[in-house]
Amino acid sequence: MHPLYTLAWVVSLPFVFLYLLWRARKQPEYLRHWGERLGAVPRLAGRPVIWVHAVSVGETRASAPLIQALRATYPDHTLLLTHTTPTGRATGARLFGQAVVQSYFPYDLPWCVRRFLTRSRPHLAVILETEIWPNLLYACARQGVPVFLVNARLSERSARGYARLASLTRESLRRFSCIAAQTAADAERLKRLGARAVTVTGNLKFDVPPPADTAQRAAELRAAFAGRFVLLAASTREGEEDALLDALPRLDVPDLLLVIVPRHPQRFEAVARAIAARGLKFARRSQGHAPAADARVYLGDSLGELTAYYAAADLAFVGGSLLPHGGQNLIEAAAAGVPILIGPHTWNFAAAAEQAVACGAALRVADVDELVAAVKALYADPTRRQAMAAAGRAYARSQQGATARVMALLMAALPPRA
Repeated sequence: MHPLYTLAWVVSLPFVFLYLLWRARKQPEYLRHWGERLGAVPRLAGRPVIWVHAVSVGETRASAPLIQALRATYPDHTLLLTHTTPTGRATGARLFGQAVVQSYFPYDLPWCVRRFLTRSRPHLAVILETEIWPNLLYACARQGVPVFLVNARLSERSARGYARLASLTRESLRRFSCIAAQTAADAERLKRLGARAVTVTGNLKFDVPPPADTAQRAAELRAAFAGRFVLLAASTREGEEDALLDALPRLDVPDLLLVIVPRHPQRFEAVARAIAARGLKFARRSQGHAPAADARVYLGDSLGELTAYYAAADLAFVGGSLLPHGGQNLIEAAAAGVPILIGPHTWNFAAAAEQAVACGAALRVADVDELVAAVKALYADPTRRQAMAAAGRAYARSQQGATARVMALLMAALPPRA
């Protein structure tokens, strides 16, 4: 399977660059740093290198406590942080500034990954979540670079997909020095596919602190919302905004303000058009205006403020779950102490969603009609909202500690210098 896999990459490479051009229509950043995607990363010489790969925004944020621990434990090392998406790279720049060297992740072609490894010369590789690249893992094994898959998660749906390439998947998984899974269920699915060195360490996202200015930004938002009852629709995906906006006339809650924060910034304008098309009065965060008293909707078209929106909301629906997108991360909402609503589709964060529902921090709804009913019921029951908020904070605290467990595994492979 390995030669066929490489051949598939060779054949698809021109189309990959066409895809970058297509994405650049809305995100010009996709036109930049193409050489890095072919392995031409900055040459790193002089100091030993620890390489961390975080695909996009969520993985980059999850890497923050781990990168801080690595910097503290290995101050004489260079940290190389790679990404696949421009939004992930921008998030890394905001979080870490000049403390890390950033680059794009190389395409999984033998000559690209060899070039990448020759130029970066990592002593240790740490890959977040579910990134299984056969040629990269083979090249690292050849060059004696230990590779750790940390914060690993694998849904049943994804496991079925990997099982279709059983031999290639098994061969690749066995090249990881260690796999640190989020949950026992993730670990079991990985073992079924052939992984050997698997341990359960928990989810790094529970260790991520809110940005230092969260309280200040939340206070600004609450002042702008002027005491209205705020229903936050966070990290919404395509189709969900339409469903919520169409349901808004049935949300006859006094002084309700629907705050929509789309998951992907390239969709901000499309969501603004959808709101305007329905004749709804609204304000936009990017324009700096507070919503008027008769505005029904506020569009959170800003970056890096989701924790502030959670802290300023009375109730939060976590998107990607109303329609079959797999759900988005609800951990920030739980830690902020806001009552949570989720839809039926949460396979990307199955364990966290189930645990949040079980402990009373979240309520699952089957569709938009149940969501409308739940909002009305929770608006009328402030005592239950307070109980859900307290349960969310307690749940988030109880799940912390993954960073220390992952660091113990890494330090066994790369002990700190005396």
